[in-house]
Amino acid sequence: MSTADAASSENTTDSAAAARHERFGKLPERVPHRDMVEVKPASPREPARDAYDPEGSWMSFSCLAADLGL
Repeated sequence: MSTADAASSENTTDSAAAARHERFGKLPERVPHRDMVEVKPASPREPARDAYDPEGSWMSFSCLAADLGL
């Protein structure tokens, strides 16, 4: 490899390294926590959902005898 080729290769390497450093040389700015979190109000309470209904509570349980048709 001649000295001209070596110098050209070194300049190319240096210019490529400089271009990479220009593009990727520093980290992006930090994103504050308040910009990463979205606050949404909770859904309103529904008393009907929390109420106990003894007549309808049997629907939520599985009964093996009923499943077998006994």
